[in-house]
Amino acid sequence: MTDRPAARPLTPWLFPPGATPPRGVVRRQHGPAAVLFDRDGTLVEDVPYNGDPERVVVLPGAREALALLRAEGVATGVVSNQSGVALGRVDRAGLAAVRARIEAELGAFGVWAVCPHGPGDGCGCRKPAPGLVLAACARLGVPPHRAAVIGDIGGDLAAARAAGARGVLVPTPATRPEEVAAAEERAPDLLTAVRTLLEGAPRLAGGRR
Repeated sequence: MTDRPAARPLTPWLFPPGATPPRGVVRRQHGPAAVLFDRDGTLVEDVPYNGDPERVVVLPGAREALALLRAEGVATGVVSNQSGVALGRVDRAGLAAVRARIEAELGAFGVWAVCPHGPGDGCGCRKPAPGLVLAACARLGVPPHRAAVIGDIGGDLAAARAAGARGVLVPTPATRPEEVAAAEERAPDLLTAVRTLLEGAPRLAGGRR
């Protein structure tokens, strides 16, 4: 009888491991209590299956946007599909090295929720499913309806919507036109998105009214 390899658990990876959610009342009474960011194409340049910290390039506005959120006491996190793990193109150590480099550039995030599965694995965490957003909110101790997700593709907004969070699209040249047109909320850049969320504006300009 041939031993089969153990199946990967269909749950997200959470960093830092062992962290406990904060207790008590959410500090901010208006606007988001947490903002979750897609990684590639939103915070840093999109380098497919990147496990090399030397290839990390922070995108314009990311430092300023995060500084604004932290000054206002808003929790921050990263929600990222990393199918390269399932494909054998990057491993956990590589992802951890990239995470460490990003945090060296941008400061520490309260949580990283990473989906290591492929599109056909049937997990509930790979965006556009809500699992990453729900897991990140649980780790931060923030109800999903008090969270916002910022990303560069329609799957980021779909994951936010499925979790009950607010979603904002910041398009890049790689964003498909139909995703831009369908976005309920979009902003021209990351800093504008964060400023509008902090100002408590009900909606950013989007494709549907």
